[in-house]
Formats: sequence, structure tokens, C-alpha cells
Amino acid sequence: MPSSWPEVVFSGDAAAPVLSRAVARGTLRRLATGIYTGAVTDDPADVVRRNVWRIVGHALPQAVIVDRSARRAGPVDGVLTVDHPRRRPLQLPGLAVVPRRGPGPVAGDMGMPDGLWISSTPRALLDNLAPSRGAPGRYTLSYTEVEEWVDSLIRQRGEDGINRIREEARELAPVLGRERGFARLEAMIRAALTTGDASVLQSERLRARAAGEPFDDARITAFEALASDLASRAPEIVPALPQDEPRRRLLPFYEAYFSNYIEGTEFTLDEAAAIVFEGVTPADRPEDAHDIIGTYEVVGDAVEMHRVPSSPAEYEDLLRSRHARLMAARPERRPGAYKDRANRAGGTEFVAPDLVVGTLRRGFDVGSGLTSPFARAVYLMFVTAEVHPFTDGNGRVARMMMNAELVAGGEVRIIIPTVYRANYLAALKGATHTRHYAALNAMLVFARRFTAQVDFSTRRTAEADLTRTNALRDAVEAESAGVHLLLPGSGP
Repeated sequence: MPSSWPEVVFSGDAAAPVLSRAVARGTLRRLATGIYTGAVTDDPADVVRRNVWRIVGHALPQAVIVDRSARRAGPVDGVLTVDHPRRRPLQLPGLAVVPRRGPGPVAGDMGMPDGLWISSTPRALLDNLAPSRGAPGRYTLSYTEVEEWVDSLIRQRGEDGINRIREEARELAPVLGRERGFARLEAMIRAALTTGDASVLQSERLRARAAGEPFDDARITAFEALASDLASRAPEIVPALPQDEPRRRLLPFYEAYFSNYIEGTEFTLDEAAAIVFEGVTPADRPEDAHDIIGTYEVVGDAVEMHRVPSSPAEYEDLLRSRHARLMAARPERRPGAYKDRANRAGGTEFVAPDLVVGTLRRGFDVGSGLTSPFARAVYLMFVTAEVHPFTDGNGRVARMMMNAELVAGGEVRIIIPTVYRANYLAALKGATHTRHYAALNAMLVFARRFTAQVDFSTRRTAEADLTRTNALRDAVEAESAGVHLLLPGSGP
């Protein structure tokens, strides 16, 4: 029968006989001693999850969320650790609330609903550096996890912020009896800020920061997943045969044209051809014209396009030199220099400026085992685009890096025509946010098949193929009309 009881009921809410009869009739379910639920058809663990703070606040009033749970601001692996005088754990469906004795709320702790508290960051760091009770790491973070937390705090709050945390921890240590923990925390912070001995550090992230090359750990994890995905696929080989060379004569021009068009630098093909081949610079758009020329100078340079990096340092050198050529007419965009402020596109926040060098170098190392030109092309394009190391021009430089790997490997390069822009950006976004690397791979495979089949020997032949395959159609208008990019062999 439907229950008229609320979702959570405590023993003081009704007389004991009334509660007993309700449990016997099935209109109440017991969750723990003195705690019931009227949601008798729901999974008890779900009821606890929805009402965790109310239940804990009632059973352990004035409890402070501490240790590993303070880092996550809630239960971890079904365990919530608290500072409270209660001696025994509170066992609930799907959750064990484990108390330990402590000073209760102290200066800096933050109030929560239902009379609970959560440790301040300085307190949580000190508590997590104390010896763990029970199984190692069950209730407190490991030393490496604390170091990674410190690295995150430095990224979020800067050097001044971590120094404030250190001073607050210094004041709290005697109150908490965590003097030894503070000594460890201070050594950790000093090493991270390069004012102490880095040999005390255990985590890769904090050691990299101490060495002056902090990196974006989440991006490196994503790069590892992409490299693994690419390594698991059969090689995609589309050779650039010598007999086809006449058909590729104007390919670099169209590569430069589309690579700029996709970023919003829009010219007609006639205008772009006049800029590149006749030196005509539109009086009202000289910087845009140079973007086309700068891109063409790189992608049309056979020597340059055979240069591929074999080390992180060479990867950086190529990125900076190609960006410098691309952005030469835009000094305000810092040609050849990494960004000095954060950048984003839509809902994607790219790698923070202070993490660019470390992320690029570690990203390159992660993909160093890839041997297929196509796999390396996809990988370096994604790493460059995902780090977004420059203020502007990142997409164009990413595609330069991609096609240089293909050219140097004796394979056909890739262009992304106007109509395929949405597919390209959606595939990148999917790879960024959901690690859907299969879509990124498939999109680039199709784009290369398309590129390989177009006759780029003259503007007449190229633009005939581009027109009948819908390549020159606006991506938004084409999508609305249900028009898609076709392979030259399948056009009308």
C-alpha cells in the first residue's frame, strides 16, 4: 500500500509502538537504529544518498567532515569520515559513517546544512598527512594524492594562495596536534615553489612543477587514451604516389584557403588566388591576407613540410616557428610566443598558460611510440589543438603539424573543406569531452579520402570537383538543407 510517511523518519518523530506497527505493515522501512524511510519501494541506498546530510546531522550532531571525505566534500567509496565523539560507525544502506575523536569544529571550518561542518582546506591537508587508520589510504589520502592536491591548489590559487594556506595550517597544527603533518606539508610546498628540496616529492605532477614544467594532468590522461586508441587501429595508408604529383600541384593553396576559412578568415577563391599568386593585398584586410599567405608559405614549402619533430624540444620549435610565420602580420597576437592568458572556445577551457610547456612536452612523449604517419598526424593535431598554446592561430598550426606528418611519411595530406567544418569541430569536441576518438578518426579518414580523390592539377579541375562534391557550401546552410560532403567519385 502507498505510504503516508515522509522519506526520512527518526525515532523521535512518533511513538515507538507506532513506528513498530508501520514497519510491520510495510509502510515504513528501517534504515538503521532509530532511522526509517517511508519510501519503501525505493532502493534504501538511494534514499540514504538523497538524504545523507540530514541523516548524518541527526545521528552525529555537529560532526565535521574530515580526512579523505573532506577532499571530496562527501563519501568516498561508500565511507564518510567525520570528527565526532561517537565510538561506533553508523552503518547505513550503501554508506558507512566512520567517526574519530578530534577537536570538533575549529577556526576556518565551514558550516553545512543540518548542523554539520566540513574541514577547511588547511585542516584537511594536515589531517590527510596523519597516519591512516585501518587499511592504508582507506580514510586518508595517500602522500601522492596530497601532493596532487597541492599542485591543483597552486594552479587554482597561485603562489600567494598556497602561501596563505600554509600560514593557516601553521596556526592550526598545534590545535589539531598535527605538528608533524605540518612539517611534511611545508616541505612539500617549499619544494613545489622551488625554494626547498624536491627529493622529498613523490608525485609526478609536483615533481614536474618543482622542475619548472607543471602539466595538465587531465589532458595527459586524455592523450594517453588517444595514443592507446590509435595504436590499436590498423594503419590507415593513403600513399602520395609520384605519378599523382601533377594532380596535387595546387593542393597547398586549397589547404591554406580552407584552413583559414574554417577559422573565419573568409575570402572568395578568386580573392585568395590573387593574394597568393599575384601578391594582391586588399587595402581593407591586409592582416587577413597575410594569414592566407603565411599559411601557404608553410604548407606549400616542401622542405618545411618534411620537418617533423623527434623530441619534445623539436615539437616546440616547430610549433613556435610555424606560428611566427603564420602570425607575422599580427604582432598583437604574439607570433611565435605562447599565450599569456587563458583561452577557451564555447564550453572548452584549454590548458592554462603556466601548464603549456609541460603539457606539450609530456604530450609529445606520450605519443612517441606511434609509428604510422596517419596515427602521428591525428595525435599531434589533437594535442596541439587541445593545449591551444597560442593566443590565436591554434587550429591552423594544429593542421600544419598534422599534414607535415603525412607529407614526411609519403602520404596524402588532409584538407577540411568548408562544408565539413561542423563535422571537424564536432569530432574534436567529442574527443575533448567524451573521449570519442573513433569519431575523430573516422572524420579524418573520410576527409583524407576526399582530398586524395580531388584533381588539384588546375583551378578549373579542382573547383569543378569541389563544387559538385558540395565542398564549398556553407556548413550551417548545408546542414539545414541536408547536404553533405561527397567523394568526387560519388558526385552527381
